[in-house]
Amino acid sequence: MKLIDKLAWIHLQDKRILSVRSHGKERFYMPGGKREENESDAEALIREIKEELMVDLIPETLKFADIFEAPADGRAEGVTVRLTCYFGEYTGNLQPSSEIAEFAWLTYDDKDKISAANLLVFDWLEEKGLLS
Repeated sequence: MKLIDKLAWIHLQDKRILSVRSHGKERFYMPGGKREENESDAEALIREIKEELMVDLIPETLKFADIFEAPADGRAEGVTVRLTCYFGEYTGNLQPSSEIAEFAWLTYDDKDKISAANLLVFDWLEEKGLLS
């Protein structure tokens, strides 16, 4: 099994989850990305969110949520994505960077627009009553 290890930021507002879509992709996903060598989860997530949405996560507000694994979208069979998810607050104004086509506030009813791994997160949030 090949594993894609990613970090993801869960940010909720009015029972909607902040999601992004890359250029050339159809599905939305939670903002975040991969660690660089010797980066902590917090360092990598802060860097990735700045790169994708031009805002600064506040390090002391980062709180581990959970880890989710699912088949990777658009990859060969046997490729799994692992999402290590964190809640956290930010400063600044959300703006998609050059690598992000758009961001959206999705509800649980928007499940058909998201990747398989993110669907697990949506289900988890829904079970906790955070999305509806």
